[in-house]
Amino acid sequence: MGWESARAARLGRTGLGRERMSRGEEKQQSLMTAPASSRRIDIGTLLGSAREVILIHNNSEYRLRITSNDKLILTK
Repeated sequence: MGWESARAARLGRTGLGRERMSRGEEKQQSLMTAPASSRRIDIGTLLGSAREVILIHNNSEYRLRITSNDKLILTK
């Protein structure tokens, strides 16, 4: 194995030009493989047709909303 092949292997690259997963992708992958004991609720079930919902935790209100970029934001 040449030095370029060894370096590519260390960096997680294959001959197909694929790169290693980014940290964000690794985190997303770990979130997607939650333990079986975790309760999973589809966001559509939680929000319905609304773009935001108020959650109550320890007598405090939290707002969960979908942004214009289709991201979730939780604020107190």
